[in-house]
Amino acid sequence: MPYSLKDRSVLVVAGSRGLGAEICRKFAAEGAKVAVGYVSNKARAEDVAKECQEKYGVKTAVFQGDGGSFADCERLVEETKKEFGGLDVVINNAGWTKYTQFGDLYALTEEEWDRAFAVNVKGQMALCRAALPTFNENPDGGVYIVTSSVAGKSIGGSAMAYAVTKAAQLQLIRCLAQTQGPKARINAVLPGLLLTEWVEDFPDEWKKGAMARSVLNRSTDLEDCANVYVMLAKNSSMTGNLISVDAGVNIIGR
Repeated sequence: MPYSLKDRSVLVVAGSRGLGAEICRKFAAEGAKVAVGYVSNKARAEDVAKECQEKYGVKTAVFQGDGGSFADCERLVEETKKEFGGLDVVINNAGWTKYTQFGDLYALTEEEWDRAFAVNVKGQMALCRAALPTFNENPDGGVYIVTSSVAGKSIGGSAMAYAVTKAAQLQLIRCLAQTQGPKARINAVLPGLLLTEWVEDFPDEWKKGAMARSVLNRSTDLEDCANVYVMLAKNSSMTGNLISVDAGVNIIGR
């Protein structure tokens, strides 16, 4: 049966801007308590929390944490549980990339490759691991949803490290879903090009090319994408799914 989000406790890691902020709004609109995670911009996170609280009348909180740090992932979970009295849904919207020429094997340093793996793969596992004991104690279990990317299924993207780590992330999601049920529903959303601050500094030609490769000849709509997270959280029969919301970039055979 459908899983009601009203009064559930939701943690959104990297929730202070762009897609993360829109996800916070969508879950608040469902009546959920929302913890807004941020890395460095506390003011932006507080603005999102205030908006959710005033518009939807839900309890909110703001917590600092780096999605690439095991210790921070564990602390974010514990702080949310302490503030809300529990934890039902975790959205890991954290990601790292740096625009480079895709085929340039010297474009990224060893430290940058390590950073990509830390945020896009290792931190994703750490946050899930931190939340699982609570999910297993909950009568209705819990939900873990990761923001991935169409880059994980294609040969291309903002950087080779991003594509490689996103591909590893997708395998991780399937492995977690297979091994950590039945009380945890674990899925990933794969957005296409979202015209948010995430790509603000990317070349215009790159963005135009990404839109041209889509069947719908446009970018991915931010609200359309955020709605999928709510759908996945409410659907009690879905786990291990990799859901593309990409305006038709990765249709098989294209």
